[in-house]
Amino acid sequence: MGKREKQPSQSSSDELLKALGDFTSKENWDKFFTIRGSDDSFEWYAEWTELRQPLLSLLDGAPPTGDHDNTLHPNFWVQILVPGCGNSRLSEHLYDAGFKDITNIDFSKVVISDMLRRNVRGRPGMRWRVMDMTSMQFADETFDAILDKGGLDALMEPELGPKLGTQYLSEVQRVLKSGGKFICLTLAESHVLGLLFSKFRFGWKMSVHAIPQKPSSKPRLCTFMVVAEKDISTDLLQITSSFDHRSLDCSGNQAAGLHEAVENENRIRREYSSGSDILYSLEDLQLGAKGDLTKLSRGRRFQLTLGGQGCSRFTYRAVLLDAKDNSVPFSYHCGVFIVPKTRAHEWLFSSEEGQWLVIESSKAARLIMVILDSSHANASMDDIQKDLSLLVKQLAPGKDDNGSQIPFMMASDGIKQRHILQKVTSSLTGPIIVEDVVYENVDGDVSRLFPSKDLIFRRLVFQRTEGLVQSEALLTSDESSHKVVEIERKKTSSSKSKKRGNQKRNDEPSNRLKVYHDYLASSYHTGIISGFMLISSYLESVLSAGNTVNTVVVGLGAGLLPMFLHGCMPFLHIEVVELDPVILNLARDYFGFAEDKFLKVHIADGIEFVREVNNFARSDRVPVLHRNEDASGNSKSSSDGSCVMSYAEGSINPGLDVLIIDVDSSDSSSGMTCPAADFVEESFLLTVKDSLSEQGLFVVNLVSRSSSIKDMVIERMKMVFSHLFSLELEEDVNIVLFGLCSEFCVKEDSFPEAALQLEKLLKFKHPEISQRIVESSKKIKYFK
Repeated sequence: MGKREKQPSQSSSDELLKALGDFTSKENWDKFFTIRGSDDSFEWYAEWTELRQPLLSLLDGAPPTGDHDNTLHPNFWVQILVPGCGNSRLSEHLYDAGFKDITNIDFSKVVISDMLRRNVRGRPGMRWRVMDMTSMQFADETFDAILDKGGLDALMEPELGPKLGTQYLSEVQRVLKSGGKFICLTLAESHVLGLLFSKFRFGWKMSVHAIPQKPSSKPRLCTFMVVAEKDISTDLLQITSSFDHRSLDCSGNQAAGLHEAVENENRIRREYSSGSDILYSLEDLQLGAKGDLTKLSRGRRFQLTLGGQGCSRFTYRAVLLDAKDNSVPFSYHCGVFIVPKTRAHEWLFSSEEGQWLVIESSKAARLIMVILDSSHANASMDDIQKDLSLLVKQLAPGKDDNGSQIPFMMASDGIKQRHILQKVTSSLTGPIIVEDVVYENVDGDVSRLFPSKDLIFRRLVFQRTEGLVQSEALLTSDESSHKVVEIERKKTSSSKSKKRGNQKRNDEPSNRLKVYHDYLASSYHTGIISGFMLISSYLESVLSAGNTVNTVVVGLGAGLLPMFLHGCMPFLHIEVVELDPVILNLARDYFGFAEDKFLKVHIADGIEFVREVNNFARSDRVPVLHRNEDASGNSKSSSDGSCVMSYAEGSINPGLDVLIIDVDSSDSSSGMTCPAADFVEESFLLTVKDSLSEQGLFVVNLVSRSSSIKDMVIERMKMVFSHLFSLELEEDVNIVLFGLCSEFCVKEDSFPEAALQLEKLLKFKHPEISQRIVESSKKIKYFK
């Protein structure tokens, strides 16, 4: 606390100041009052002559509550509390002015004993009690007015923090009646006002007054009176002031600082009132800022802060949501969903629409979504749950009489074992991980194909979209027998590779396994191939004529889809376009990707590549096969970044027969995880349409949890392609869209026949895999 104007009498000033080294020490105050004696009152701030008029104007005629003798002056029944009374004569003056129901408390036994002796005869109705004002022994809503003269300032020593001040003001709010007034005499230091204004933000009317003082030639600190009136409304009202700060005769910048604090608080209140999506404190909510939290309110959503200094180990940003539909059965009355820092930016957790999807899937009537950040980096999940437990209980609806625990939830990947093979950072893609995993549960089809205790899958994960596995492949020990070996459990916890770049760790057992390219672990890859059913007649005619089908796949990933297509449809000539050369190296080194004359990779921008193909398709000349390669035959980008599509022998159509877009977005906060937004812009879609052959097929893997984004993409594609089909996968998160322009498009009633035609074209070692594609094709729907 800053310096106060002290007026010591005959006692030594130095001795008094030394005694009060700590304004929050009970022992120091006892010593102080012992030194001063019982008859020497001490007024910290203004004298009664300066306080009389403003105080009486606030208290005179204050409406008392309860049944009283109406023949007596109403002031007689106004119940007043003076916390931290000390030996000030303030309450004595009020008593003499007609306020007979006054309770004085102080934690110093010395001063309470002295004041009781001083007033027991002259003011018999005055009550004096030894009590800590941060923990009062009074019932709720006991007093009509609480008069604080420097008590809050004394508790708010800057080096001690706001804990004691917060506890005290919470007690003030509790014991004050509705319509009652908290009158705080203060030097208005910034840290005191910061707490005072925020604690009395919701459900209070506030005003600030300057206490008139005698003119002085010396700089001094002014005393201000902050008045907070308890209001039943939850409206945010502006703080009013009854003085011009420029006209005050105060020391230094005291008045200017007060004016700035009031202006800042009023700005915050205007923002709250405007409906901005702001953070509420727990105290704001307990005061009714967002209604009665003990009751569920359908569709209620707001952001808040939990915890903080003195009440928890960490501070958290959270979102509270009450389910929109309360007619459905809920598994939980209240639940907590923790979002790790690495996923906080994702649309599912950062957007309002995504958050509603989370509460719907959680089956909770109320969900408290807690967003972790860098301040929680070194804490275990057990520490965080323990820290949050007491905080979230205050937000649970109703009374928790049965003592049941609030469940904590997190997005789970269902992984039983994980072994990281490689970590590398690309300037284009960011951090990338190659890992081998064993799942707790696997798809029934693959379990029947490869009966083994634990199947191992190799995954390519882009950390920029950690919730999305970019590529996933099944590992086998011997492709000739397709026998799958179990991962050595003791090796799964071995140290992570410290090597950089593209070097392999040949000492790891999983590196002796091979990627099995005749099986697709990703269901959306199966879905993409099932869409070839839409042009199965055309594919058959091309094959019968001995020609190849010109196919472009934008987005290599681990190379699994191109390798699978290459194996099961050898009549395809596949050009893969990948922007990031690091991805190509990882596909070769860890996923068995290999090029030949029917499967080639270009390091280029996918949109520019398709535009170049379109330019060739519209020109009079047939494009010449050109691809930049190094001495070993590996692809490399052109000096100008351009790349020309190459056509194999037997290809007679310069247009594209199949174009597949399978790329992720670098900005998952947009709500669209796949593809990047540029690939579904109308201008690019028109380019695609022009680049396709007459019966060409356009395929887009769309990943979004936003129904509005899905609808937007679908509407754009419907405007460009005369025939649009869709296949929904994975709980409506993945949608594969198929666009065609041909008037000879297969009709829905011919889908079964077209699916069988596709099945005959596919070459598989396992008939069951072919059957999966046929079954998937049955789910394709036509957009009317």
